[in-house]
Amino acid sequence: MIVSSERLLGPGGAFEPGWVRVDTDRGVITEVGTGEAPDPVDAKGPYVVPGLVDIHCHGGAGASFATTDPDEARTALALHRRHGTTSVVASLVTAAPDDLLRQVETLVPLAREGEIAGVHLEGPWLSPLHRGAHDPELLRPPTRDEIEALLRAAEGHLRMVTIAPELPGALEAITLLREAGVTVAVGHTDCDADGLREAVRAGAGVVTHLCNAMRPIHHRDPGPIPAALAEPELTVELIVDGVHVHPDVVTLLQRGARARVALVTDAMAAAGCPDGAYQLGGLAVSVVDGVARLEDSDALAGSTLTLDRAVRTAHAAGVPLVDAVVAATLTPARALGLDRGALVPGAPADLLVLGEDLVPTSIWREGKLLT
Repeated sequence: MIVSSERLLGPGGAFEPGWVRVDTDRGVITEVGTGEAPDPVDAKGPYVVPGLVDIHCHGGAGASFATTDPDEARTALALHRRHGTTSVVASLVTAAPDDLLRQVETLVPLAREGEIAGVHLEGPWLSPLHRGAHDPELLRPPTRDEIEALLRAAEGHLRMVTIAPELPGALEAITLLREAGVTVAVGHTDCDADGLREAVRAGAGVVTHLCNAMRPIHHRDPGPIPAALAEPELTVELIVDGVHVHPDVVTLLQRGARARVALVTDAMAAAGCPDGAYQLGGLAVSVVDGVARLEDSDALAGSTLTLDRAVRTAHAAGVPLVDAVVAATLTPARALGLDRGALVPGAPADLLVLGEDLVPTSIWREGKLLT
């Protein structure tokens, strides 16, 4: 199969006329070329880009990844695949120790089968001062025993853990997790600039939804945000839905971090659903005009975003389209060591045809047409 476009995002990181040859039996890309395709084309469109990669997603279609029912997790996964996200890391919010273990164990078979790209723990090792939509009664410092129990339960599929580095034992936990091959993200934190840098020295490689649920910038107390932008190896997540981060700040951060920005959804169960009442980690959430907030406060409770909309919203804010697409494909994949996110020979054949409106019209995952 050959897919072509006048604006294909090729290995060089620019849109140009080109084509991709896919071995549909093996589900891999075998050739990528520029100019006119050498053989008849099976599909074409205004844009051809890699499948989107979401490394921070809690659910969608009324379903959550924080479940003991694998079919519920598959329901959430299907919603995001319909919007062009071919790789999803399933995120779990803070829960009691036994509940969290059961949720991880539920997701392991899906990770083993390649349905999800792994598990992300957003909690329970977070700051009560910046807890967001996490149950304050369940927040706790990290311990070696709990970390080792979760690592055993995940069977090698724990991809990322968000942690507040100022908590007791957090720096030791970061080192322990990195030694186990887990990417550590700094988030939901009251750390200052020096605390962020200490976390990076201990092994942290990502910042969870930069600007949200952390100490803000002050000209005499800069906090973790400028420090994160100054760390050349640090990937920074952004939730670009027009709510979590103002468009002017999105473009400012993108200019500061460029290829280190990873667009994420932080989507909860209400993604793809009407306004109404929902749950996130046992907390009541109200969705009004597509914005999810805790019922008993003004705190944002994740988003109702899909990653294709994040790309469009970032581009509308002024982010160059190539940068917006890379931020939703190659950058998050690299941050977690995933073999996806680029149209290169040997890579899984995850690719999208986008219309002029940047809405996916055709979606392939490992060479199989999803829509």
